[in-house]
Amino acid sequence: MTAEAVGNVVWAPDPVKQKHAGYTIEDVLALPDEAPRVELSDGVLLVVPSPSARHQKLNWRLASWLEQHVPDGFEPQMAVGVVVDYTSTLEPDVLILHSPVDPDHHFFQPEQVAVAVEIVSPGTRKRDRFEKPGIYAAAGIPHFWRIELNPLHLFVYDLVDGRFELVGDSTDELQLTQPFEVRLPIRELGS
Repeated sequence: MTAEAVGNVVWAPDPVKQKHAGYTIEDVLALPDEAPRVELSDGVLLVVPSPSARHQKLNWRLASWLEQHVPDGFEPQMAVGVVVDYTSTLEPDVLILHSPVDPDHHFFQPEQVAVAVEIVSPGTRKRDRFEKPGIYAAAGIPHFWRIELNPLHLFVYDLVDGRFELVGDSTDELQLTQPFEVRLPIRELGS
């Protein structure tokens, strides 16, 4: 893969590869440092929009809170991805992985993921609400949390017979038993 200057942009996807959905996980791993954050969807690179300050603050607070409260055997991570298959990856806002976690990896296999968390932003609304849950379910990820920002609301789903079923939601605090017992103070994290 070569990088070509396009205006002020140092890197841009190859239009032929994009048109033919020809990108693979190897291409994503070989992206130059100046490339934007991307997800790979059936061989097409999708640039992930930058989150708002509110989104980032909640993301950081949630990951920090989880770091302090998840039991042994689990590890929360931010800004890492899931390899769905050879031509598809996802970059959730937070992942809770089964330990041990290789600290040098950016992408993890679905079987290592306990929970995928998406914080819905205006630029990611459609994918976070409608596309990603189906992809996570098809990959066999057992738990999915979706957090809406306006108003703040946490929705928790468990994988049942290949589909996510809503098992809880709250704007205040949510007690969960799967994949571990925890009382998640969503309102406190979002304030």
